Amino acid sequence: MHGPTPPLPLPTDQLQFAMPPMHDSLDDERRHRKERLAGALRIFGRLGFEDGVSGHITARDPEFSDCFWVNPFGMPFKHVTVSDLVMANADGQVIHGRYHVNQAAFTVHAQVHAARPDVVAVAHCHSVHGRALSALAELLDPITQESCAFYEDHALYDAYTGVAVDAEEGRRIASSLGSRKALVLRNHGLLTVGDSVDAAAWWFLSMERSAQVQLTAKAAGRPVLIGHRQAVATREQLGGDLVAWINYQPLWQDISRSEPDLLS
Repeated sequence: MHGPTPPLPLPTDQLQFAMPPMHDSLDDERRHRKERLAGALRIFGRLGFEDGVSGHITARDPEFSDCFWVNPFGMPFKHVTVSDLVMANADGQVIHGRYHVNQAAFTVHAQVHAARPDVVAVAHCHSVHGRALSALAELLDPITQESCAFYEDHALYDAYTGVAVDAEEGRRIASSLGSRKALVLRNHGLLTVGDSVDAAAWWFLSMERSAQVQLTAKAAGRPVLIGHRQAVATREQLGGDLVAWINYQPLWQDISRSEPDLLS
């Protein structure tokens, strides 16, 4: 005797799957970038990435490509709203907003943006494990699936000259980054970029966690490296900005639903 016929699977076109949105106007795209920027800052605040007034995420304005939205100087990440964000030009002069910007950090971001017109967002914070990795002047080893996303796609800026306040230092950092997605700034921390705020924020989160795993594994023993071919193949699968955007969406949904005031 045959049992009941199992239900037919739903057509895949009836299933929801978020993809980066298309925008009808520059104003819509600007609003979207600012919302994602405020959300990313709050997530970074939740995770304890800020250290005093250090740490920034910048987002290129969709209309004025040499102007960038950034968090206000001295405001806690966890308090930032869309209306608090500041827009500054490439020289760090405030174009829109009510607050100052951190000139030292903004100088670096502006030079990275200038060197990489493909980059929408740049993230840099003084996170604990990123700083620990940078103090060792080490790159991430291919020891986990997540760290393979950075395999041969991040670099070491092997210098420390104090607080970066001049454009020349910013240009040297941008040159070390090259076409890659991330940089370890020796004795300083991590910097990541992406073609969206979501991607840049995800790469920073993933890089910080990968640094934590590497430091923990090395403290416990000798990590086993993933082979070159497998590491490259994994990077090709997981190392693109679209994958980063997709990975970031649960974090965006959580922060935007639990703290909707960030949109004000």
